[in-house]
Parts: sequence; structure tokens; C-alpha cells
Amino acid sequence: MHPGPAFAWTDEGEMLEFVGTRGFAHIFTAAREGPRVAHAPLLVMDSGRIQFHLARSNRAAGSIAGNRVLISVSDLDAYHSANWYMSENQVPTWHYQAVEIEGFAREIGPDELVAQLDGLSARFEGLFQPEAPWTRDKMDPRRFAAFTRAITGYEVTPEVIRGTRKFNQHKSGDDIEANMRGLIEAGRSDVADAIRRHWPGE
Repeated sequence: MHPGPAFAWTDEGEMLEFVGTRGFAHIFTAAREGPRVAHAPLLVMDSGRIQFHLARSNRAAGSIAGNRVLISVSDLDAYHSANWYMSENQVPTWHYQAVEIEGFAREIGPDELVAQLDGLSARFEGLFQPEAPWTRDKMDPRRFAAFTRAITGYEVTPEVIRGTRKFNQHKSGDDIEANMRGLIEAGRSDVADAIRRHWPGE
């Protein structure tokens, strides 16, 4: 997490909303054999706890339950050329926003796992297929049961939530305008919009 105070993101409610909206994470843990990372969709519960699941054959799966994990979620990143400044003697950088969550993971039971899968489907199917979203009712129950036996579900209660939004908030107004022009010309108007939103001079 970038240490610059200008980039600090401190509203935990906003950060959890970001995590839930993004819905995909890198999940880090440590095994006796060394570090492990899993890549998984996740669901933020109303309680603020976070659930996800992994294939039982995932090399990280055996190191999750009962251990402290680090969940990392990011999006909206882009390279920034040093040419996109009015000031001299600048260096290239990278814009991004990210949230890190630490906490101990527990393995959830079969009913909780099914509820998680239903929740994930409802969350993301509604974004893309609001008229006829997929549900598990479209599967043979025996096939669905076999699928759930092949995965393990987990839940993490966040103990630490850290966030950063690194969009040149520390730069001058002239540089910010030049930043946005450069990014727009590079086809990254989404990041230019983020710079405008988060610059404290606005």
C-alpha cells in the first residue's frame, strides 16, 4: 500500500463497497512450503465479512482455513508518462486504487457455501443478464452437488482495512490539467476522470 498521505483512503464503508463492486481478489497466505496466492471472486456480506471459495485442488486451499490472509483488490490503473506534466524534472508513475484486508479465515459449512454461490450469482448475473439471470435451478441437482463437493468456501472477518487512491492528488492545478489531457489522448479518460474527482483542488 502506497505510504503517501495524499493518497490515503480511510473510509472503511467506501472501501468495502469498492471491494464488493469489484468482486475479484488476490488472496495471499503462507504455507510451510512458502507463500501462496489464490485468485477468486468474493462476496461482501451485510455484516462486513468477506466470503470466497476455491477449488479443493488449488495449491493455496490447504493454507487458508485457520490462517491469517491478506485480500488485495484493485482496479482502474494506468501508466502515466512524465511528458504529461507542465512542471520540469518529473518522472513517470502509475495511477491505481486498491484495498487490502487482513483477517483470519474460517472454512464455512455446506449450507453457507450454497448461500455464497447463490449470492455471487445474484450479484453478477444481475449486471449482465437482468432479464433472465442464471441460477442453480438450471442445473441438475446432482451435478450441482458434485460441483460443491469440489470446492471449499471461506469467510474472513476483516481486522485491518487499508486503502489507497493514487491519482496525483499532490500535484499542482496546471499539472493536473496536463495529466488529464495526456491520459485522454492515450485513451484513458476513465483515469483522467478519477484524477479530477480526487484532486483536492476541485
